[in-house]
This record gives sequence, C-alpha cells and structure tokens, in this order.
Amino acid sequence: MAGGEAQLKYLDGDFDVVMPGAYVICSVTGKQIALEDLRYWSVARQEAYIDADASMQAELNHAARD
Repeated sequence: MAGGEAQLKYLDGDFDVVMPGAYVICSVTGKQIALEDLRYWSVARQEAYIDADASMQAELNHAARD
C-alpha cells in the first residue's frame, strides 16, 4: 500500500525504497515521519529518527548498552 509504512535501506546521505509507502516510524518516539521530511537515520542500525534530538537519544541509548 503506497500510503502506508515504507521499508527503506538507509545509506550514507540517502536511502533506497525497498517497499513503497508514505512514511517510516521513528525508532525512538514511535511517531510517523513522512518520507519527504526524513532527514535523520542510522546506517549502522538501519533506524529512522524524527529529529536531531531523537537521533542523539538513540546514540546515547546505544552507547549505554555497550
């Protein structure tokens, strides 16, 4: 379904659409991120983030687990 959740492969500075959709889910907040608004993600963890704060929180959470 093109209006549902997309599946992406996150790359350095870009992403590939694996399954078309309108949004992805922020791995920190659980909020929907429209693909045209997606600016933050982790290539290593293949996760999307809604904003810089969520990206930093994910980094801190990951570092605390190590």
